[in-house]
Formats: sequence, structure tokens, C-alpha cells
Amino acid sequence: MKPLKDKVSITLDEDIIKRIRELAEKDDRSFSQYINMVLKDWINKNKK
Repeated sequence: MKPLKDKVSITLDEDIIKRIRELAEKDDRSFSQYINMVLKDWINKNKK
């Protein structure tokens, strides 16, 4: 069973959105999938 997901709304700068879209496309992921992956990676690397 896949983990549950919640919808959230955030405001990002246009240049950040553009870059995330480029990186997500290059990695063959959706915008949301890419943000989720990046955030999980950052959280795991910054555990205290």
C-alpha cells in the first residue's frame, strides 16, 4: 500500500519553479515527485 499523501500549497519564486520543472523533466518525474524527492533527500541528509 502506498503511503498517504496530503496536498499543500506553497508560494515559490518564478525562477525556482522554472528550474525545478527543468530538473524534473530531465529526471523524467513530475513537478511534485521531484520536489518530494529533493525534500526527502535534504531531510535525510540533515537529520540531527
